[in-house]
Amino acid sequence: MSIISTNINKAVSLLLAEEIVAIPTETVYGLAGNIFSEKAIKAIFETKQRPFFNPLIVHISSVNQLPEIVSYIPEKAKLLAETFWPGPLTMVLPKKETIPDLITAGKNTVAVRIPNHPVTLELLSKLPFPLAAPSANPFTTISPTTAQHVETYFKNNIKMILDGGPCKQGIESTIVGFEGDKAVVYRLGSTSVEAIEKVIGKVSIKNKKEIAPDAPGMLERHYAPQTKTILTDNIIEAVKNNRGKRIGLISFSKHFEIREITFQIALSPSGNLEEAASNLYKIMHELDQMNLDLIIAEQFPDYGMGKSINDRLTRAAKNN
Repeated sequence: MSIISTNINKAVSLLLAEEIVAIPTETVYGLAGNIFSEKAIKAIFETKQRPFFNPLIVHISSVNQLPEIVSYIPEKAKLLAETFWPGPLTMVLPKKETIPDLITAGKNTVAVRIPNHPVTLELLSKLPFPLAAPSANPFTTISPTTAQHVETYFKNNIKMILDGGPCKQGIESTIVGFEGDKAVVYRLGSTSVEAIEKVIGKVSIKNKKEIAPDAPGMLERHYAPQTKTILTDNIIEAVKNNRGKRIGLISFSKHFEIREITFQIALSPSGNLEEAASNLYKIMHELDQMNLDLIIAEQFPDYGMGKSINDRLTRAAKNN
């Protein structure tokens, strides 16, 4: 029997009972639990096989809840919240002492956002607590953008997936922190660096950290299919170097006339980077089920959402 359901009240009951529930957001599906329940938070880490040193993101339904979670809000953070919330932007801010160390991996900061999904906003409004919700997939694997992806991963491990349809953005939220008065991007995501800089000026990017990461998504290998993956700016050369293999190709907009390719898909035939980002994980899931020897991914233009897509493909291609 499927664990996928659209029953928000059932999700509320399970979360109140300290169970974990997969929930939809505009970015990817999350594995959610009460931030104040040690049982629920441990269940998230254990179900995902996620190391406890990797902090979680707290999801709230309204900016009015922010003072309950954080002890200080810099001016730049206020501007970003006004501009991008609800939406795919997470901010790392000094935490209130009431926020459990389990959520923050022992750090004195907490990652927080307001998701832009009507189902999850309704769910959050019915709960007396915020939700921690990392992506609903085993650690380092491809993030889920449909309820079916989550069911494939966890049908025997969780009691419910709240179905909100396919995720519109398709790539995780961008994570921004503050070091002094400087804004730092810890994870590239569905809000472009250019859009952020229009609001608060220049930011620095510091999105790789293996030891005690400041935010989720900073580890070198992440978002990865089981199939060996390479990222290249020369598709023809990469195919030539891998003759005799079953190759799946992910390109931006162009179709390549190369007979050695077993299967290929352009993420956006019209050349739209937002559409390409929205389709990325869905296509990676499909290719990973095709018994291929290799996935070759084309390097994307390095601006806007192209930066975030390149980030995910670079991590997917590490050490496999």
